[in-house]
Amino acid sequence: MTKRNMIASVLVTLGLAACAKTASPELVDARAAYARASTGPAQQNVPAEVQKAKVSLEKAELAFNQNSPDQRDYAYVAERKSQLAEALSMRAEHAAARAKAEAQLAKDKDANHNRTKDELDRTRTNLTAAEQIAADEKRRAAESDSKAAASATLAADAAAKAAEADKRAAEADLKLKAMQIELAKWAAVKEEPRGVVITLSGSVLFASDKAALLPAARNRLGQVTAALLETKDRRLDVQGFTDSQGKDAYNVDLSQRRADAVRTYLVAGGYPPDLIVASGMGKASPVAENTTAEGRANNRRVEIIIAPKKI
Repeated sequence: MTKRNMIASVLVTLGLAACAKTASPELVDARAAYARASTGPAQQNVPAEVQKAKVSLEKAELAFNQNSPDQRDYAYVAERKSQLAEALSMRAEHAAARAKAEAQLAKDKDANHNRTKDELDRTRTNLTAAEQIAADEKRRAAESDSKAAASATLAADAAAKAAEADKRAAEADLKLKAMQIELAKWAAVKEEPRGVVITLSGSVLFASDKAALLPAARNRLGQVTAALLETKDRRLDVQGFTDSQGKDAYNVDLSQRRADAVRTYLVAGGYPPDLIVASGMGKASPVAENTTAEGRANNRRVEIIIAPKKI
């Protein structure tokens, strides 16, 4: 079996091995370009360049078999290296032709001066064109290598950023859980769709019909504030509530003043003011019946809602 037949057989084998999958247009072109280079004059004139094209094609075939997204880049490089081998082969042929023409020119200088000179000029023109083609292909191959390296760097950076984001999210979740555990020591805490809800009894925070914080309430709010500062990137909604006794307008005003008092205390403790909103809800949203003293006491409350973290 001749060397050309052996190369053709290898290409056929590669084609059959990949027939179960559809090769990209770049890989198809790369195979065709290598077949031309390996079975043409380039194999004899510039075997080292043909070997480089073969190595690049093998990388493309491996990426194709592994379903790697890099197969197109490798195939592009392989095609360009095959074309470069052909261009360099052409340049070698033209160089040989030029040397032959120059020898013929010297031999037949007197008789065939004009004819030989024209031939030499054409050869030089062709050689210049071949050299330009080779330079262009070499430049494109270098650009392709640079592009592949940049793509790999971007992929690595994206993976690192994703890992860092996951790490920060996990740390934030741990902080939130720790804060909830600490808050449970000082107030009722539960998770709802609107966020983590901290409920403080109005009788603990304020005297009857008043909106000034009691001294004991300041100590409790101090502990709550310290816990909230562990996750002070969350939005807080401070809502005041009353029971159903009294006029609605008065209850709304009283609940607003009490919510404002709690918000002011949290801000003084270091929580970002632009992340806290205070609202007076009056007798709305009771958590117990207003027909008993115990139920009304439960309804007189302040809720601090920690908004869910935005994704």
